[in-house]
Amino acid sequence: MQIFTSERPLAWGELDLPVLGMTGDWYGQPLDPPLGFTIAADSSNLWFVATRQAPALCHPGAEPGGFTEGLWEYDVAELFMADPESGAYLEFNLAPNGAWWAAKFTSPRVRSQVQPDFGAAVTAHFSDGGDGTWFAALAIPTAFLKEHVGFGSGETANVTCIMNSPQQTFHSACKLPGSEPDFHQPSHFSRLVRIPA
Repeated sequence: MQIFTSERPLAWGELDLPVLGMTGDWYGQPLDPPLGFTIAADSSNLWFVATRQAPALCHPGAEPGGFTEGLWEYDVAELFMADPESGAYLEFNLAPNGAWWAAKFTSPRVRSQVQPDFGAAVTAHFSDGGDGTWFAALAIPTAFLKEHVGFGSGETANVTCIMNSPQQTFHSACKLPGSEPDFHQPSHFSRLVRIPA
């Protein structure tokens, strides 16, 4: 999994980063148009950016930029970051309208009894590009990620998405095993490879 690094501070509205594409679903069927995504980091923040040139169906309770659980019931992009040593991982959900949600897990699908203060750390951004195209991003402090998943010391990650609601399709950047979609498989996430942007 690639993470693009920048020596200069990154800012919403001025992001000029390479975009990777997610083109197939869990069963090998094409996602057309693809989801574009980027993971990037500067000296202060990790940025998770998602975009698609297609209309999206967001959770009806999702306020733009607001924290909303259950985003996965509708169209959503997701970033997972894991600490391979402890088995703990973070899940960030990002809706096309900038609504977001996050949780810490101690093992697959087992939420930590003590959750980090995501609301004080994470910033959400979004814009409507017209003709159904959408752009959304989360800025997550690297110090926060270092504290919770050892960011910078061998962490692993995956990007997933659920699209085409209400006939949902399930997509993962990392190849995950299983006959049915299951994104909570941190042992199959990929190490982050840092590439200058």
